[in-house]
Amino acid sequence: MKTLRIAALASNNGSSLRAIAEAIVAGELDATISLLVSNRLSAPVLDYARACGIPALCIPTKGIESEADEKLHAALMDAGTELVILSGYLRRLGPKTLSAFEGRILNVHPALLPKYGGAGMYGRKVHEAVLDAGEPVTGATIHLVDADYDHGRVIAAKEVRINTSDDVAAIERRVMQAECALFVETLQRVVTGELSLPLYG
Repeated sequence: MKTLRIAALASNNGSSLRAIAEAIVAGELDATISLLVSNRLSAPVLDYARACGIPALCIPTKGIESEADEKLHAALMDAGTELVILSGYLRRLGPKTLSAFEGRILNVHPALLPKYGGAGMYGRKVHEAVLDAGEPVTGATIHLVDADYDHGRVIAAKEVRINTSDDVAAIERRVMQAECALFVETLQRVVTGELSLPLYG
């Protein structure tokens, strides 16, 4: 079985990307990260990728979004990408990229979709909403990416129980651990053929 070629998109730290990279180095995942793209030049994930020898570039998404879509599509194609993963990528993907990689773009969301998803629901905002609602359980979700935020078919989910003593920081920490583990597990299922690409909804 050939090594899965992954490209990653991240806007900040790229925590789940880092977990995936560590799993590859540890021999737990037969894959290679052929490209890292961020929309923010100051994103720490760019320095991390370069330190790990992962080709990395910044494609800003402000301004002419169609131009960013063209550049991202070209970069992904040039890298021989088979699967695109979003690790805290806070921009909507354009139609050219979505069409070329339909069924081959996965995002991780820090809640149990369809609850607490959609535009504006990311990072601590999600955990604050979950805590304010008094939910007993939250979690992480891996889903296919389409033109709407957090909308595509759910591929995998992992529950995280909320303790009465939890604050937002505690929930965020445990959900992030769940996100990282779930993404690695999901990619392992792709590599073994349990999940066949493309993953149509």
